Amino acid sequence: MKGDQDTKEISPDLGKDVQIQADIPNGERGSALPTHLYKRRWVIVLLFSAYSLSNAYQWIQYGIISNIIMKFYNVDGFAVDWLSMIYMLAYIPFIFPVTWLLEKYGLRCTALVANALNCAGTWIKVASARPDLFWVTLLGQSASALAQVFILGIPSNLASVWFGANEVSTACSIGVFGNQQLGVAIGFLVPPMLVPNVKDVDELAYHIRFMFYISAGVATFIFVLVVIVFQERPEIPPTQSQAQTRISRSTDYSYMASIWRLLCNKAFMLLVIGYAGLNVGSFYAISTLLNRMIIDRYPGEELNAGRIGLTIVIAGMAGSLICGLWLDKTKTYKQTTLVVYIFSLVGMLVYTFTLNLGHLWVVFITAGVLGFFMTGYLPLGFEFAVELTFPESEGTSSGLLNCSAQIFGIVFTIVQGKIIDKWGTLTGNVFLCIFLLIGTVITGFIKSDLRRQKANQQAEVQRVSKQSPVLKTSKRIILSNVVINAY
Repeated sequence: MKGDQDTKEISPDLGKDVQIQADIPNGERGSALPTHLYKRRWVIVLLFSAYSLSNAYQWIQYGIISNIIMKFYNVDGFAVDWLSMIYMLAYIPFIFPVTWLLEKYGLRCTALVANALNCAGTWIKVASARPDLFWVTLLGQSASALAQVFILGIPSNLASVWFGANEVSTACSIGVFGNQQLGVAIGFLVPPMLVPNVKDVDELAYHIRFMFYISAGVATFIFVLVVIVFQERPEIPPTQSQAQTRISRSTDYSYMASIWRLLCNKAFMLLVIGYAGLNVGSFYAISTLLNRMIIDRYPGEELNAGRIGLTIVIAGMAGSLICGLWLDKTKTYKQTTLVVYIFSLVGMLVYTFTLNLGHLWVVFITAGVLGFFMTGYLPLGFEFAVELTFPESEGTSSGLLNCSAQIFGIVFTIVQGKIIDKWGTLTGNVFLCIFLLIGTVITGFIKSDLRRQKANQQAEVQRVSKQSPVLKTSKRIILSNVVINAY
């Protein structure tokens, strides 16, 4: 009777599971492979979150006090904007060699290089706390920016390598939580607290140097932890899809062929433009220019500008974790992505038309709504991309997503900055709203082909079929039907 029950539960979807072999390159046939979940997976993802937090903090630490940095180094606003945009610019030429390095030498090597560069960047900036050394602070920021190339594409890769099928979205959310959310949140909050807008240059140099020393101390401590604790991968893979991936990549994996298959994947390329380019690029522009937006309408509110940025990111953290848990439970990637994108657009519209009302408490509320959906959307795109592109490398697909985000981020930041200078903040934000609307439409056209889920389901069918003679008969019948239908 148990065999009959198993057949009723699984066989209706078996036809779909069989057909996946035609859709997945290098798909592996055969019996289920051994899998195991290790408790230390949580230590690995939290350690990644820690060092990515340290790096993301540095991305925004200048921009949120841009008026103070302009005064101290005697440079214009565009020069200070480049201290943030250098993160985006560095990513574009280096993402492909870094992704190759990830595929060739794995997570641990990538983590060590990222932390070495991040640590070096923080100590270079310690030496730059003088008004005539803007070039030194740019050099230090460039080192940290290069470190980011080794970080941004890791969350989905680490989640797939270490976590079970029902945990990957949550684990990816935790990884993004540290990098693009918690680190940015601290970057919004701490610099305005540590560096007050004082007139005395020597006192200002003291505060800036103190801020740099804190960054360097934290980065050094985390680097030591990574050297001691961070591991490459578990001895036994956590899921059937990961076990199949290890086999296929160890035999005939080609990095360039993988990139070509990704570029030919229509659903993935729509995600690259709609999610990474338009949505994340808009977030980068808003984060970089937030100080200018707030100070322009609310002079002297540097500290509140940082708090508004913090509100955006804290709300996004909640959105990310909720979305990650929801995806692990429902697997409704397309529907969830589209709904969150629509609400991101609505949130941006509300934020745009309430910013100039003259009430900071209203800005806090609307910024929180915007952040919940816009930054809460970040891990969704990574996990949706892995589903659409399995069994291609998670690092490669994430790299292409992030490359698109950096390109659009640079363009949006420069163009919106010029629009704000000439026509004001309202027009600049409407500019972003238009592109978010385009991104929403593009997202609606993405076909939901969840390849990784199909691979895991197929392996589960094979495992259960070993225990059920009735299911084996049912499976042979359905296989026959599939072959007949194919002709």
